[in-house]
Amino acid sequence: MFVFVCAGCGADLTAPLGQVPLPVHAHQHYGNGIQLPVLMEPGTFAVEPEPWGPPWRRWADIDPGEAEARGVFAPVHALSDGAPGAVVIAPGESHGTVLIPENRGSGYCCGLDGASGPNLACAACGRPVATRIDDCSLWQAVWLDPTAVRRVPVAGAEAPPLSWAELMRSGEGTPPFEPLTQWGSRPEEQWWASWSPRWEAAAGRALAHLLVASDGRPVTVPDGLVADVFRSTLDALLPVGPPPRHAVLAGPGLPGPEADVDILLVPIHPQTGRTWAPAEWAASASLVPLPFGVWRSMAFPEPYLPVPRSGRMPAGVRPEEDYPLPPPRHHPPFRVDGAIFRATLVRLPAVRTPWLRELLDHQRRF
Repeated sequence: MFVFVCAGCGADLTAPLGQVPLPVHAHQHYGNGIQLPVLMEPGTFAVEPEPWGPPWRRWADIDPGEAEARGVFAPVHALSDGAPGAVVIAPGESHGTVLIPENRGSGYCCGLDGASGPNLACAACGRPVATRIDDCSLWQAVWLDPTAVRRVPVAGAEAPPLSWAELMRSGEGTPPFEPLTQWGSRPEEQWWASWSPRWEAAAGRALAHLLVASDGRPVTVPDGLVADVFRSTLDALLPVGPPPRHAVLAGPGLPGPEADVDILLVPIHPQTGRTWAPAEWAASASLVPLPFGVWRSMAFPEPYLPVPRSGRMPAGVRPEEDYPLPPPRHHPPFRVDGAIFRATLVRLPAVRTPWLRELLDHQRRF
């Protein structure tokens, strides 16, 4: 556990927090005017290992050797020249800060988007220390500037991370559908069931790994939610004809995959960030990582309970908490988050192979 303090005066800026992996949807921009919830769980923080935020440099101004040294192997619109190691927390976990007046209203639509850099200052000394994000279509968060804060360990015993078996007993999945609202609307007054933005982000990252693991051959996936998420996109992007590679879900609580399986969709531990490892005999299979909650809901889908077909939800009932949402009656096909797909693929060295580079150059929104 750590408390983050101002690097200038040492004032506390957060409650005690424990580190977890950076969510795959941390930088997601979803829809237009959509009210997204808080990014981080209470009591947690995550670290962005790469530079992020202003100032930005366009790709034309960056030497390819410099980009590869930073782990970027194909062109992108721009690269950040900000400091690596930004720390993201839930807005409710920060304290001892005040808004910087000249930055509070720049580059926003419905709230703050941080386009002009830090907009929170240490209340004790006035040093800019963080950026509050709460604009529409962005996940609500506070990003601490790694050059303006430092972490201080908190004394006391820490609980060890849960084992995979303990996670399976206590962890919950991430539902594939969730209620969305327009900015400024109350959930009980105007909401609709949609594919989860978290699923679209997770699928964007996983698709990049699936394409690399395909070696340019077709990929088969099992029926159910895995097929709903990946099949049509894989069929559209990969050729028809060569012998296919077979991808299946694998992980705790599932039987071992069959011998002819080439690709395993596996969970990432939500506390440590480690990828589940298969038994030795399946170690040669390519691993495609999925956030634990998404993987769990794919592997063990929950039955859907009835919800009101019309009118308001009953008083005191929150649909996202008390009812697993059913698939919308005429929901559109699943769409992978194209921006997260591209951001993942350009950071995989295999993108330099001709067929993947051509796919990336011609890829548009899914």
